[in-house]
Amino acid sequence: MKWVTVLILCFFMSDEIVIFNKDSTLEWRVINDTVMGGESSSSVILNEEKHLLFTGQVSTENNGGFAMVRTMTNVKLNESNKRIVLKLKGDGKQYQLRLKSSENQRYWYVHNFKTNTKEEEIILQLADFYPSYRGRKLNKKNFSDFKIKEMAILIGNKKNEKFSLEIESITIR
Repeated sequence: MKWVTVLILCFFMSDEIVIFNKDSTLEWRVINDTVMGGESSSSVILNEEKHLLFTGQVSTENNGGFAMVRTMTNVKLNESNKRIVLKLKGDGKQYQLRLKSSENQRYWYVHNFKTNTKEEEIILQLADFYPSYRGRKLNKKNFSDFKIKEMAILIGNKKNEKFSLEIESITIR
């Protein structure tokens, strides 16, 4: 019985896809509402623990209200990949994880998640990511593709606020 358990665990572990962890070489870049005249500011760095640290100040001044960090990926999914797992320490605020399945796609697949102020693991089902363009939900089906070409994390809670999100890892299982 123990032998079967070990084999099953090894099978599931081998299907895990690492998007980000301390060994990642992905380049993350900041996009704030300043591209549309807003006044929000943010930065993204790797801290001493090699966690991704996304911090800043969201401002609603001048029709602003969001800060975002994004990266290009080339992830190929299979039938067993059903969820994204975020290991992070938040600040009690709500964020969005965003996905694009092709390079020329103009809209995002979006999933909101709320953080607490402790280290936690947040599990987001891929099938629950809904299509959205500039904050408006689109009349299209939810995410069902077998690739992820781009990933982003956005904060835009329609209020002025400081934020800090420390991400240890992002995996797909």
